[in-house]
Amino acid sequence: MDKAKEIRQGEALDWDKLEVYLRANISALVGDMSVAQFHGGHANLTYLLKFGEMELVLRRPPFGKIAPGAHDMKREYRVLSKLYAHFSPAPRAYHLCEDETIIGAKFVVIERRRGVIVRYELLDCFKIFDKAEERLTRAMIQAEATLHQIDYQAADLSRLGRPEGFLERQLAGWAKRWELSKIEENKDMDTIFSLLKKSIPTSQTVSIVHNDIKFDNCQFQEDNPDKVTSIFDWDMCTLGDPLTDFGSTLSYWPEPYFEQFDLPVMLSGNFPSKAFLIENYAKSTGFDMSQITWYEAFAYWKGAIIAQQLYQRYVNGASTDPRMEKFGNTATAFTKFVIHLLEK
Repeated sequence: MDKAKEIRQGEALDWDKLEVYLRANISALVGDMSVAQFHGGHANLTYLLKFGEMELVLRRPPFGKIAPGAHDMKREYRVLSKLYAHFSPAPRAYHLCEDETIIGAKFVVIERRRGVIVRYELLDCFKIFDKAEERLTRAMIQAEATLHQIDYQAADLSRLGRPEGFLERQLAGWAKRWELSKIEENKDMDTIFSLLKKSIPTSQTVSIVHNDIKFDNCQFQEDNPDKVTSIFDWDMCTLGDPLTDFGSTLSYWPEPYFEQFDLPVMLSGNFPSKAFLIENYAKSTGFDMSQITWYEAFAYWKGAIIAQQLYQRYVNGASTDPRMEKFGNTATAFTKFVIHLLEK
């Protein structure tokens, strides 16, 4: 279940100041405020706020130095204050606070949704269903395909990004993030950037791009493995090439290559292969998937950089979360796999 727990050490906020601010800016807050924290994510901090029977979710960036363009709460608010009316899995955003003196960072307040989240394996509630893993997978891919076919102009999100030159800017932007996050030189990362830059595909269309669609950013109901009812973490959302989104989804899928590395289990059980994901996404969108290897390689390259950012925060003491220590190895493994993909 998406249960909130105690506040992690070092991640408490100024609750008194926050309460005064919220009561002044969000109507209908009745009763005493209580707080808890959702522990599932590795980056943004997510808290449950209760006022009597009313529940809200507060999201803010992690503590410490933030990479340029990352953890954009203003962007998350811009998306979720509008998209919910056009795409039912998008929770509604109620308020954006840009005053960093309240809790030390910008934050967004969104609606609380209840359900279950698949993280590492099939949940017990789904084991009564035939082909549950396949059905959950198809539901996630269908939700992603639906998002990529939303009329972003009708949703008043046409100013969310600049689609022209999207892939080129993405490559350059992530290369800058690598430069800011690296602890030592890594020639493989430079090689990957060069190979990707030489073979940039031509985008087939422009869509809303979530940038992080995976099982543990999706929510299901316990009695229905066939529909995603919520998608979370919209702070990287933009307009661009939808296959970058799908490539990211592939990068979260089980990959036999990583068995040689001591990596945390991404997803275990009888889940279908990447080929199943590609086939279902292509069927739902009609997109040409002949260049999908480039998009998958790009996604793993980004994943390596994100892992390096998290590891750097641990090394620098910005985070005391012990899970962060292992991300150095993750960055190395992802880098080697991208080389493997591009050399195939």
